[in-house]
Amino acid sequence: MEDIKVTDVHDGVETAPLTNQDLSSVSLTVGELLSQYGWYLLAVTALLYLLIQHLSKRRSSHSSSSSNQPTLQDAALVARRQEAMEAARMKMQQELNAKAEIFREKQRQQDEQKRRQKIETWESMQQGRSYKATTTSSLAAEEASSSTTPRKPKSDKKPLRSADYNPLTGQGGSSCSWRPGRRGPSSGG
Repeated sequence: MEDIKVTDVHDGVETAPLTNQDLSSVSLTVGELLSQYGWYLLAVTALLYLLIQHLSKRRSSHSSSSSNQPTLQDAALVARRQEAMEAARMKMQQELNAKAEIFREKQRQQDEQKRRQKIETWESMQQGRSYKATTTSSLAAEEASSSTTPRKPKSDKKPLRSADYNPLTGQGGSSCSWRPGRRGPSSGG
């Protein structure tokens, strides 16, 4: 087997030598891309660089701040904040409970007063007295007792218009009277 030689046969077809064996076509393509999109590529590269720098700073600051000693301080700080919030909530709840109790007491007093008023009305009706007179007198007494500011005495009111005024007649109010305008178009057509 050692005496066998292999030879290539071209069968009459000639192969042309390779023309672009160097990198001249690649350099032309890259030069053309840079001439068209160079500024865009430069801006994208700068932004990527800045983004990488920012992320690396963030990662290093995050890893350094997560040591054991600050965690203990943070836990104590969180516990103090929670205690303060709980104390504030309890204070607000106590104030709300006090206001609710005052409101309930006022409601009870009003209900009791209404009950007494109904009883008085019933008794006056049983005795044959007028229902409305009892109600208005009790309401006046109730308003006087419940209000803390003194009421002004009512002054004699004069009527808003004279007794002989009637808007349907067109007389009595003033010297001029209103009349509706003519029907139809305002201009001649």
